[in-house]
Amino acid sequence: MKIQRLILLAVLPLMSLTVSAQEKGSCCGKQFAPKKGDLTLALTLGYNSYANVQAPSGLQASYEVAALSNNWSDKALMVGFEAGWFFKEQWKLNLGGGLNFTGNPGYAGVPGTVDGAADGAQVPDYRAVGSAQTFSYLVYTGVDRYFKTNVPNLMWYTGLRVGMSYCNNQMKYDEPTSMGKSIAETWNLRGAIVMGIDYYLLPALYIGAQIDALAYSYNMTTYKPQEGLSNLDADSHSISVLAAPTLKVGIKF
Repeated sequence: MKIQRLILLAVLPLMSLTVSAQEKGSCCGKQFAPKKGDLTLALTLGYNSYANVQAPSGLQASYEVAALSNNWSDKALMVGFEAGWFFKEQWKLNLGGGLNFTGNPGYAGVPGTVDGAADGAQVPDYRAVGSAQTFSYLVYTGVDRYFKTNVPNLMWYTGLRVGMSYCNNQMKYDEPTSMGKSIAETWNLRGAIVMGIDYYLLPALYIGAQIDALAYSYNMTTYKPQEGLSNLDADSHSISVLAAPTLKVGIKF
């Protein structure tokens, strides 16, 4: 419910701006629609499409793995970016993505002590802090076909998107009982048929909204909890209809 409220709060101001700009544009008769050779750069507000996974402890007696959810409604909102190029009249090539690396240094543990007295007083162990690193990226591309409408500066489009997200997390503890490095890896492949609208408020400013009319996602998640063990894999398939609504605010140049 939270994601729907946030999207609604973002949509209402955009609708107000659109109505105001439409009235001004209609009076002046100006046309701000893009043409061949134009470039665009937009901030996007949609679901978090990055992959995320955490390596399990290497000291368990048994392990299980489940493929990560590809359901967009399970994800938090994310601000991203999208670049575009009108390589032909009313045809646009899109590209978006991002990259992240996080490193956490490890520290040795501190052994505790046990008092032999009857009251059993003791100082607890401080377990080692595991050294960890996480690498993730997201990349997608697509092509849109634009169509003019009867409303000046308002265009709707339909197109295709293909993309991939990947995450690798590694963890190792400096402890005598450690069984080596624990590794988790996951990746998503996604393809979608999208539909959307763009409204040009000014020659260099536009707002837009987009939705996946039909989308397919495939996920593979792999654990290798101890060195020398084989991989533990799980995968999933997901099909969505009218999914992943996205809002855009962009510039054209």
